[in-house]
Amino acid sequence: MISETMTTLEIPQGILDAAHLTLPDLRRELALALYAQQRLSLGKARELAGLTLWEFRQWLALRRIEAHYDTTDLQGDLDALRELGRLT
Repeated sequence: MISETMTTLEIPQGILDAAHLTLPDLRRELALALYAQQRLSLGKARELAGLTLWEFRQWLALRRIEAHYDTTDLQGDLDALRELGRLT
């Protein structure tokens, strides 16, 4: 079993109030920004945001943030499909 260490970041309520954000909103905004900067993968950004993959993709579309998908990703997906026997 893999155990991950949690890190706590304290944000004064006054900061959240001034930004008109709830804590879940802030997590989502941080995840979107880090994904847009290509600092987090889709899976990790979605995890940080606390959203399903579908919900996170909807937020990306709303913000007009392009998905990061290149030829390496495509080749990896094709290899995985071949291993599963779904692509010949």
